[in-house]
Amino acid sequence: MLVRLSVGEADLNARYRERRRRRRRQIRIRRAVALGVLLALGAGIALGARAVGGGNNKTEPSARHTPRAAAHEPAARVVPDEIRGVHVTVALASLPGRLQQYLAIPGLNAIELDVKDENGHVGPGTYYKSSRVARVVHAHGIYLIGRVVTFEDPVLSEKRPALAIRNSDGTLWHNNAGLGWTNPYDRRVWAYNVNVAVAAAKAGFDEIQFDYVRFPSDGDLTQIRYPGPHPQAMRWTIPAFVQYAAQRLHPLGVRVSVDVFGLSATRDLGIGQLPRRVSTYADAVYPMVYPSHYNSGEYGIDEPDDRPGLVVSRSLADFRRALEGRKTRLTPWLQDFSLGRPYTLEDLQLQIAAAKAHQANGFLLWNPEGVYTTAALAH
Repeated sequence: MLVRLSVGEADLNARYRERRRRRRRQIRIRRAVALGVLLALGAGIALGARAVGGGNNKTEPSARHTPRAAAHEPAARVVPDEIRGVHVTVALASLPGRLQQYLAIPGLNAIELDVKDENGHVGPGTYYKSSRVARVVHAHGIYLIGRVVTFEDPVLSEKRPALAIRNSDGTLWHNNAGLGWTNPYDRRVWAYNVNVAVAAAKAGFDEIQFDYVRFPSDGDLTQIRYPGPHPQAMRWTIPAFVQYAAQRLHPLGVRVSVDVFGLSATRDLGIGQLPRRVSTYADAVYPMVYPSHYNSGEYGIDEPDDRPGLVVSRSLADFRRALEGRKTRLTPWLQDFSLGRPYTLEDLQLQIAAAKAHQANGFLLWNPEGVYTTAALAH
């Protein structure tokens, strides 16, 4: 069974692609609107920068673990023992009745909704009202996770080039998709993203999930220049950001989580994602274990895309070792899209079985177009 738009609505995929085409054609207008929304959230970049030490790169990571909520702080909202959820984009959330269709999926108990997406666009205010979304989702007994794409941000990098990654000639650096990135070392960028997250938390989101919380992995990496001082190595910078985010978000009663590459527990990928270090401060780690994204021969498997259950199993085995002794939840992102070959319900069931075998705390399904195999979510 697939979730599709009701009769009378435009085809979902066409609508989604058309939105992306319009966005490209009107990129300057969109970015200006999105930036205005972002700057209106929280205390803004300048205030946020002062909150973390008064300037760029002055905050050093602490070796101490961030305590969970103190007695006077709000209690964390209840998280399902076994998350069974889907990802929803800002574009989909803006379609009338679309969110209700997801909430009606049998077995679903979590929604992961874009608060800030890969294009730097912010959902609240532009695409949906966050407090209303939180009320509707909670009325259905569903756990609400807000996704904040962190360092990939073509809006902020263009509008505030002082916060962006540069090329060796001083121009703005872009990845293979032509998108700009902000500087992961810059504490003003940290504050900017966490201000967005704080606004979502105050509106009623249960958990904030930081995605692209890493250094770039594609594009001409040899040309990258990071402006300003680099107070610590990449492998300590990302955990320090997560620590800072937790310090600001935990007092609001929300959980903090991170998305990581599926191979990040297997070896150091050179992007600052070390699950064990990040787990010191995160309540949950969500590895993206999409079998179609693994190269031939990985984990000793000739064609990983043909062995979805085995790929997920071997990746999660490495994550279990990396997180040994931690209370951090482990919840994988599973592939519910076709890339290279059609993916079926059986492929999903093999991935889910592997997650259960490694005692994962449920799973989230990813499909960039928002069309899910809902039978996989039923108990």
